[in-house]
Amino acid sequence: MLLSELLSAERVRVPLTGRTKNDVLRELVGLIAPASPSTRSNARHGLDPESILASVKERESVLSTGIGGGVAIPHGKTPHVDQLVLAAGVSPTPVDFDALDGKPVQLFFLLVGPESAAGAHVKALSRISRLLRRESLRAGLVASRSAAEFLRLVRDSEAA
Repeated sequence: MLLSELLSAERVRVPLTGRTKNDVLRELVGLIAPASPSTRSNARHGLDPESILASVKERESVLSTGIGGGVAIPHGKTPHVDQLVLAAGVSPTPVDFDALDGKPVQLFFLLVGPESAAGAHVKALSRISRLLRRESLRAGLVASRSAAEFLRLVRDSEAA
């Protein structure tokens, strides 16, 4: 599974505008389940932003997904999506995310999937954390000026 297959330009935000943990989570969920004039339209397609956000916050309450090194990988399982969905973003200003190393976060990857995709969910989390161990990749992603540049860096790193 390639992360670049789960990401699209519409689900990458460079820069994120949120300045708090909750604001960033809401913004990332909004990339997966954009607000719609008709909430029934979103519900009909299984995209309930508030329920998705609640599942991510519930997981976050167990243990922060701020893994250190300026990176957070918030994630959750919800019946409101039928497959793994990934969103990402870069905050120009570091955000206090209760990271395990106590340092603020600039690089975010949000992964949401259904309960039925638990194995794929764990594999995707592992893939994200393995790629982000590379300091040069983290620095490049944080320095990205656009979603297209961010995606190119992810694709190139997966091809290496």
